[in-house]
Amino acid sequence: MMTESQQRDTIVEVGRRIYQKGMVAANDGNISVRLDADRLLVTPTGLSKGFMRSEEMAIVDADGRQISGGKPSSELPLHLHIYRKREDVQAVVHAHPPYATGFATAGIPLDKCVLAEVIVTIGSIPLAPYGTPSTEELPRSIDPFIESCDAFLLANHGVVTVGQDLRDATFKMERVEHYAHILFVARLLGGEKALTGEAVEKLYDLRQQYGGGDPNSGCRIEAQADDCVCSPEADDMDETEFETLVQKVLSAVQEKINNT
Repeated sequence: MMTESQQRDTIVEVGRRIYQKGMVAANDGNISVRLDADRLLVTPTGLSKGFMRSEEMAIVDADGRQISGGKPSSELPLHLHIYRKREDVQAVVHAHPPYATGFATAGIPLDKCVLAEVIVTIGSIPLAPYGTPSTEELPRSIDPFIESCDAFLLANHGVVTVGQDLRDATFKMERVEHYAHILFVARLLGGEKALTGEAVEKLYDLRQQYGGGDPNSGCRIEAQADDCVCSPEADDMDETEFETLVQKVLSAVQEKINNT
């Protein structure tokens, strides 16, 4: 287990890393780690994440009351909410990586079964509805997902990742941004091709085989391919449901034709 001094140094390291990678600008973003059951170490407000010093970190109690250090980030309520909901979470990173935040701003979740590494390590990356930053609206916006997912897009805002430690949460942030970048390129090339439900199940089995368990238990993503076995079989549908599905397919085909 890391000492408080080591945790401070790691926050500084993570801040520089996300700043250098362009995931935050100016004094954007915030980082926190759970020191123990009663205390959190949080980045201070108003400072660039690329130029922090370890002694500038703030320590707050479980209710957000400042114990020492600088004034904590204005997004502290979001961090506190996550720690209260998830006892397993030891660190939280909030940043504004351009590609992932672009998807969040466009209202597009990263929830398709496209990239094997993401399916195995993170799972679905949902889009939380917009909540005003630095208010209680923002923490409440992630309530539908926080108990089962480790990464979230915040509508018109940014990205939040959680982890077993700071490096884990940071690597998830990097993976979310890398995934969003890949999807962006794929759409420029005509669109991503989703994996089948069978392929997705094999990836989950592979993770469990190596002791990783089910990523984000309760947040398993559904494959989006045409032959996805996760989709309802036509034989299991009643006539109305089947007709509705056919109409959706025909509409999608017609829209594709009109746009070519």
